[in-house]
Amino acid sequence: MSTAPHIESTSGNDDLDGGSPEPDRSLQASQLRSDVIEADLKVNPGKYRILTGDRPTGKLHIGHYFGSISNRVRLQNLGVESMLVIADYQVIYDRDGVGNLQENVLSGVADYLASGIDPSRTTIFTHSSIPALNQLLLPFLSLVTESELHRNPTVKDELEHTQGRAMSGLMLTFPVHQAADILFCKANLVPVGKDQLPHIEVTRLIARRFDERYGRADPAHPVFPAPDALLSAAPLILGLDGTKMSKSRHNTIEISMSADETAKLIKKAKTDADRHITYDPQNRPEVSNLVLLAALARGEEPEAVAEQIGDGGGGGLKKTCTEAVNELFAPIRARRAELAGDEGYLRQVLREGNERANEVADATLHDVRTAMSMIY
Repeated sequence: MSTAPHIESTSGNDDLDGGSPEPDRSLQASQLRSDVIEADLKVNPGKYRILTGDRPTGKLHIGHYFGSISNRVRLQNLGVESMLVIADYQVIYDRDGVGNLQENVLSGVADYLASGIDPSRTTIFTHSSIPALNQLLLPFLSLVTESELHRNPTVKDELEHTQGRAMSGLMLTFPVHQAADILFCKANLVPVGKDQLPHIEVTRLIARRFDERYGRADPAHPVFPAPDALLSAAPLILGLDGTKMSKSRHNTIEISMSADETAKLIKKAKTDADRHITYDPQNRPEVSNLVLLAALARGEEPEAVAEQIGDGGGGGLKKTCTEAVNELFAPIRARRAELAGDEGYLRQVLREGNERANEVADATLHDVRTAMSMIY
């Protein structure tokens, strides 16, 4: 895999010690880079290797499908080399127990495969199975300061919501672990939402600092490429109660649910008293959320779906949304049922993915130890 084409950045110094650029300007520059890369992907997909992943904290839902899984399938089908981490170690960052981790991991694999992820083209692996990936944490942690970690938005949010409980040391290192996820396979492209850009900047920072400290013997070939963000265009889908869609809030429609279960959940979804359906996310978030969901399932614009429903009211909206979602997911759910019944195959997919990821990680760790003069 060759590195991504050079894209001139206007965002200034990405060194967190040197201050950060204005948020709007940084976002604008990242969006510009992302747009250029998106166009290049269709012409030169072989230039890129992407890293994506999920924490197996529960069953995946349609928010995951529309927000990330369908895009992973798209990139895979374009011919982009893809690595997909099931981040089981990240489950223990902020909780005392992991729940039914085995079940959640295997359930996620079934969801991926049923949705179109092809294990012959996308390497599916688990954090805990790749020792060399996790060993990268040690040298990487030496390249960042405690204050830089505390400034990371995910870490700051965790500190603000711990309700007095001390944050774990592992949680503090979360940004560095994410950097290891990306750099272990020398990924040069990471599909993310705008709120995740700080994680990409930490990764770029670590890659550059490692090269400055250990890799200058060959300036033309740095040990790690500086990854770019491929900004997701996926709109935000709310939960059925009008708040953020989250497994912990129990307001999701799981990919594995039946058509009847889906219909019952959508029937209970919040709407409003106005019978005329419009797409107005700011003033009618609950109604607009169901319109958006139907539009995504149909592959249409939400304004067009709202116009079709017209004066159908909440009942008409829920009927349209239910039919659209169930029609889209019917073949996915049928395939998923077959996969869930063959646990041996799901485990085989993981074994083969873990073997491939270990080969990649071992080679990268060798490069790191060589650069650090630690081959004995």
